[in-house]
Amino acid sequence: MQIGYARTSTTDQQAGLEAQLQELQQAGAEQVYQEQVSAKESDSRPQLQALLKQLRAGDVVVVCKLDRLARSTADLLQLHQKIEDKGATLRVLNLNLDTSTPTGRLLFTMVGSIAQFERELMLERQKEGIAAAKAAGKYKGRKPTARAKADRVLELKEAGKGATEIARELDIGRASVYRILRQHQEQQQSA
Repeated sequence: MQIGYARTSTTDQQAGLEAQLQELQQAGAEQVYQEQVSAKESDSRPQLQALLKQLRAGDVVVVCKLDRLARSTADLLQLHQKIEDKGATLRVLNLNLDTSTPTGRLLFTMVGSIAQFERELMLERQKEGIAAAKAAGKYKGRKPTARAKADRVLELKEAGKGATEIARELDIGRASVYRILRQHQEQQQSA
């Protein structure tokens, strides 16, 4: 049986998920597991775990691209081992790669290593770009949301509301409310 797996990192990527589902169906996947979660932690992908659990000897796991399955070579090799342990194989559509052959297994390992290398280079370039933007004064990071509401926090506290109620009303964390109140108190004491 050919079993497809489709994944996007966020729910905002609906078009990407639909494209994968269509491609898997065209490739002959009889059953498809799909999810919209980050691949950073393999334990956080319940549909992938369900797929692996139901695999039987002779099954073929079909994915559109390797990065839909794993984020690192180690993760990829571990998942491939789980698939092989069940007597199944892996097919990657965009690479026309099939691990049921010796050549396919060799190429699979090489491509996985190259994909991880590319990802590491991309992250390195991203860090360098952020550092350059910070040095040029163009990158300020995320705008602090709670600090922007500090005056309103103080008003609500003055009106007799508690931290939990203030946090809920302003849609900020309780810890942020306490931090704002503590900073205000410190400013009052030093004045």
